[in-house]
Amino acid sequence: MHIENRTFDELKVGDHAELRRLCTADDLLVYANVSGNHNPLHIHDQDGDGDGHPEAIAPGSFVASLVGAVLGNVLPGAGTLYRRQTWEFHGRVFADDELVVRVTVTDKNVRDTTVILATEVRRISGDALVLSGVAEVYAPRVKVSYNSHDLPGLVVQRHRHFEKLLKKAEPLAALRTAVVCPEDPNSLGGALRAREHTLIDPILIGSTARIAEVATAMGASLDGIEIVDEPLHRNAARRAVELCHSGDAQAIMKGHLHTDMLLRPILDKQTGLRMGRRFTHIFVMDVPGQPHPILVTDAAINISPDLKTKVDITQNAIDLAISIGIQQPKVGVLSATETVNPDIPSSIDAALLSKMAERGQITGGLVDGPLAMDNAVDIAAARTKGITSAVAGRADILVVPNLDAGNMLAKQLTYISHAEAAGLVLGARVPIILNSRADDDMSRLASCAVAALHHARMTRIMP
Repeated sequence: MHIENRTFDELKVGDHAELRRLCTADDLLVYANVSGNHNPLHIHDQDGDGDGHPEAIAPGSFVASLVGAVLGNVLPGAGTLYRRQTWEFHGRVFADDELVVRVTVTDKNVRDTTVILATEVRRISGDALVLSGVAEVYAPRVKVSYNSHDLPGLVVQRHRHFEKLLKKAEPLAALRTAVVCPEDPNSLGGALRAREHTLIDPILIGSTARIAEVATAMGASLDGIEIVDEPLHRNAARRAVELCHSGDAQAIMKGHLHTDMLLRPILDKQTGLRMGRRFTHIFVMDVPGQPHPILVTDAAINISPDLKTKVDITQNAIDLAISIGIQQPKVGVLSATETVNPDIPSSIDAALLSKMAERGQITGGLVDGPLAMDNAVDIAAARTKGITSAVAGRADILVVPNLDAGNMLAKQLTYISHAEAAGLVLGARVPIILNSRADDDMSRLASCAVAALHHARMTRIMP
């Protein structure tokens, strides 16, 4: 945004300016970190007054600072410095309130080039006055213009989308889950923490001795938890499948064993958990700075999927997105280009998937492709390329060309963008929670929450 100041000589009594600002929970977190004011009244998920509800009240100094944004950016603008300011608070501002901040020139002092301005902040809803005061500032004498986009941005490292998923899953009954070989602190700890959050009711399958040893080292209790002694990993995975067939388990969770050993009995054509659709992997990702979760598929199961497999990949991802609360998921089918190129097979597959969705062969979501990564997730990039669709720049789901691309994309988001990833395998009779050994607590909890939400929805839909 191009900004140009108003010099002292240009200012006239009666000149006024305003800015609109949406106060967000992230704004309050940033302000708490910068100011050092950690009063829980101002934090979105904390109860600061003991009434049982989080308040998320904006600090008065934060609201007052918005006046400085008008003075420093617009009127008078660049070069303005405060001399004094008075405030009177008439109400409170909460996260998600939209505000209008106004300043009006009421007097000028030629002797010292100061300007007096009436200042106020109002909540747009109801036009409620929340702050008023008088500012005295030194106005700029030199004309200055600049581009405000040159200022580096900030991203809050808070995983609000996963927090919402956990809250959404809280009312559900705990998902009876066969946890295969939880024989290390990460896998056992993840299962126990998910149990504490009432997301799962675990059945621990593996070496009883090793599980007990790990629990003792962690200082964790296994009281009340069913443990099935199966020291061999292949037998533990097979036992999990049997529990799902008998109805004693509603999901399977990967512990400390190789993924292929876990999946082998699940994929068995005679005794496994196949349902007709291909098994596909999906990462539900909470990426800081993104307005919604992003689903990346397939990053762990299908190495070089053909078109038929990509149909199942896309449909499974749409079904999961609906389960976590995205009513009409927008699917961006990725390629290296946003135009169909016969020399790039992924662009042809993307176009075919888009057309198949139009014809009802893929249901429940909007599918568009080919899209390059930039114009799938960034509206400005899509507009620059002249792409107009309901998906471009707004994709909830990213369908990648192959496992290499999906794995690299997911890990780039995790390790460079500091995203959290919840991994799930769909296509079986039950959801399969596929955690990585490097996953932290939030990723493991979110994986269980996603599995519980999907199971709840599918058991209502399917007989």
